[in-house]
Amino acid sequence: MFFKKNSEKKTYDKENKRPVIKASICNGEMVAGFQDIHTGAFEEVMLVRNDAEIREFMYQYGITEKMEKIY
Repeated sequence: MFFKKNSEKKTYDKENKRPVIKASICNGEMVAGFQDIHTGAFEEVMLVRNDAEIREFMYQYGITEKMEKIY
């Protein structure tokens, strides 16, 4: 009622970046974002706590392929 979920599509550089989930070995915390293909640098986009939030991230950016998990 008061807050509307932001459902607009976002874009990313598909030629130079790939979507990944970065997970912590210690506590299992997961962050969705993009990894530069050339340098390996990771750009955080959002904290994800469950599969529903991962699906929401994928929907926002139009990602259809399986995302790799890095540590």
